[in-house]
Parts: sequence; structure tokens; C-alpha cells
Amino acid sequence: MQNSDAMALSAALLAVAGDLTQRIQEGVVARGFADVRPAHGFAFARLAPGGATVTDLAAHLGVTKQAASQLVDEIVRKGYAERRPHPGDARARLVVLTGRGWACTRAAEEAAAEVVGDWVRTLGEGEVGALGARLARIAPGGPIRPAW
Repeated sequence: MQNSDAMALSAALLAVAGDLTQRIQEGVVARGFADVRPAHGFAFARLAPGGATVTDLAAHLGVTKQAASQLVDEIVRKGYAERRPHPGDARARLVVLTGRGWACTRAAEEAAAEVVGDWVRTLGEGEVGALGARLARIAPGGPIRPAW
């Protein structure tokens, strides 16, 4: 593959990822969650399975513990998460989604499904399925981090 072809592919993938993030954000806002940003969604993805400590969240987001703590303060203040005693560590606090946080997460899932539905209408279900399988083969493992 020529360098110019590689750059064109890279640009297309970045454009699709950026558009996906933006359209999910717009869908979340349209569903009544105007006070969140995409970075909150990346945090919600880590909190959803059962909560996380601020340290866990910092590692997931690729930020300092202080930055993660500020983000947690913000989502707690907005009612999307709450701090609870950690069941396995008396010194730690577990950050978990509230009902509002879960509702916002469902809104993001609905918005993502709408975007993928548009892809299916454009490319067909088979091509979108194949694209998903191919991207899964080359996607790095680990958390999906926001572009800070």
C-alpha cells in the first residue's frame, strides 16, 4: 500500500470515528442529556459493569488520578454516578452509575444503533457485518479512550 493510500485510509477511519462520536453525542443530547460530553460516555463505559475506583477509571481513560477525580466529581454532581463504600477495600470508594447514568448510557446505545442503521442502509447488512468483523481483528485490546 502506498503512503498516500495509507493516509487516505487513516483519514477515512478518523472521519468515521469522529462522526460516530459526534452523532452519538447529538443523540444523547436529543434524548434529554444535554449536560454530558463524550468523555463522560467513555467513563460510563468503565463504570457500567459494576463500578470502578477513581484509580481504575484514570487507567481506563489514560489520565491522571486527579483528572479522573475531577470527572467523577462532575458526574456525581450532575447525578449520573455516586460514590459507595468499596466492598473489598475499606480505604477505597466505588463509583457506580445511578439510574440517571444508566438512562444516559441507554440513550447513547440507542443513538449508536441509529448511526449503525444508517451504515446498513448505505452499505447493506452483510458489508457492515464484515466491516465490523475486520475492524475487530485489527482493533487494539483494552479500553477505548477519548481523544483528549
